[in-house]
Amino acid sequence: MALKNVGGRDRTLRAILAVALAVVAIGALRKGRRRRGTLAAIGAVGLAINAVTCFCGLNAALGIDTTEE
Repeated sequence: MALKNVGGRDRTLRAILAVALAVVAIGALRKGRRRRGTLAAIGAVGLAINAVTCFCGLNAALGIDTTEE
């Protein structure tokens, strides 16, 4: 059974931030700012994975659960 600790508004916010960071990454990479683009892309992928899987390792380590019971 998969552990879930991300839900509700937290999940929605992570998805929105993932899209925003993806836009930043694309813009930065087009302007030749490889470091900024790469970091934004990594952040976007991480947040997207959190939103899709409903799991966050940092939340688990800190004992945070934003799912609705």
